[in-house]
Amino acid sequence: MRSSNPVFSRRGFSRDNGYAGFNAAPQAGGPAVGTQGNPYAQQGGNPYAQNPYAQQDLQYGAPPQAPVATGRMTMDDVVMRSAMTLGTVVVGAVLAWALLPVSTTSYGLAIGSALVAFVLAMVQSFKRAASPALIIGYAAFEGVFLGVISEMYNARWHGAPFQAVLGTMAVAGATLLVYKAGWIRVTARYARIGLTIAIAFIVVMAVNLLLVAFGVAPDGGLRSSGPLGAIVGILAILIGAFFLTLDFKQIEDGITYGAPKEEAWLAAFGLTMTLVWIYVEMLRLVAIFSRD
Repeated sequence: MRSSNPVFSRRGFSRDNGYAGFNAAPQAGGPAVGTQGNPYAQQGGNPYAQNPYAQQDLQYGAPPQAPVATGRMTMDDVVMRSAMTLGTVVVGAVLAWALLPVSTTSYGLAIGSALVAFVLAMVQSFKRAASPALIIGYAAFEGVFLGVISEMYNARWHGAPFQAVLGTMAVAGATLLVYKAGWIRVTARYARIGLTIAIAFIVVMAVNLLLVAFGVAPDGGLRSSGPLGAIVGILAILIGAFFLTLDFKQIEDGITYGAPKEEAWLAAFGLTMTLVWIYVEMLRLVAIFSRD
């Protein structure tokens, strides 16, 4: 099974078509980290290979010592790349908001930017290695899209974007807290169930979009401004939170197994896509609850 996030399905974040964290988690007293369970061992990426005490740690069941190899992904790398990527999104959104007035032209520009961002995201997703240029480019165009639609929402529901930002931060913070506290265990079964729900949701939303486009559901169908639309929006945000737990697990496993440092760009890319998903859904939800 691959990650819901396409960038985590690339080399370094999956092994044998499965989650490294699900199928190859290091077990106490076992050789998983040093040999069979390390997805980077075949790539020369075993951070314990140069540590003379690693085998002793594994033999006696003690947690392995910090890797001595250099060039491996760390949490600082992930945080730095994520800050750069999200910062680009914010800068693009602010510039679009400030320079593009609310108009039909701006709306068309937003759709065009979203399509370019989608293409860049797909190109990066199918590349074997991270491309910072593609990732930053994706973030810039995504920022333009978010800036324009945020301004449009704000023109009708004043303060909606600010509330959506706070809501996105709250969802991300709560999800991280729940994950770090161990209240959610990201297992293969958990991933299968969540991905099934997420895929079904995306398919239903695609069908709903077609019905709206052809005039069968002129009121927006499942995306209406009524109670049904609010329920769908809440479900979408919960799916976004589910994606975040998979992202956190993949990052944690990448650090544990000594992923190459450049994989931090993929981690930042995945987190950015998930947070954009949550923000857009939160923006819609705030608008629904702000209606008279």
